[in-house]
Amino acid sequence: MTGRKSPRQFNTLTDYMRYRTAGLTSAVGRWLHARGVHPDLITFVGLLVVAVAAYLASQGEFFWAAIVIIAGAPLDAVDGAVARAMGRTDKFGALWDSVLDRYADGFLFMALAYYYSQAGNQTAMVLAVLALLGTELVSYARARAEGINIDCKVGLFTRMERMVVILAMLLTGYVIAGLWVLAIGTNFTVAQRVWHVYRVIQRQKQEKSA
Repeated sequence: MTGRKSPRQFNTLTDYMRYRTAGLTSAVGRWLHARGVHPDLITFVGLLVVAVAAYLASQGEFFWAAIVIIAGAPLDAVDGAVARAMGRTDKFGALWDSVLDRYADGFLFMALAYYYSQAGNQTAMVLAVLALLGTELVSYARARAEGINIDCKVGLFTRMERMVVILAMLLTGYVIAGLWVLAIGTNFTVAQRVWHVYRVIQRQKQEKSA
């Protein structure tokens, strides 16, 4: 025995990034809380920022849409930090954050679908819709799993991975390539989560019958 702690394990890039930035976000959260900023307001402002980015994307201004998203990205982490700083115990904040995240996803992919429909590129429009469908179901699968007390933080394309692809495709202009990646990756992640839940349920059945 050396007394050394084993390295912390992370199922997703999202969890890893939250862990690595926890100290900074906590400090910012305490600072904002001390100035009376409410976490639900931060979450709503974050949605407005994405709405602006979505409008820019719908007009083909992909690069500037990415810049706006990057500028507003810290809001997505800070709202939870403010909630912790204020000692919030009710669960409304989690619901509010989740619902507005789904609207944010919808705004962005709808904007891309609109742009490509106007450009006459039906394939890209369908890819945007498939990426939106997969994105929504990734979150829905986790929520339903947690509703039956099964942890479901698994899969290839969690929120952070999706954000990396979205920013990369908007900044570089390879939007259609990014949509292919997202359309396939998100729906594959849905399948991963469904399979994970199925395996957990089967294991629970075996343990009960043993």
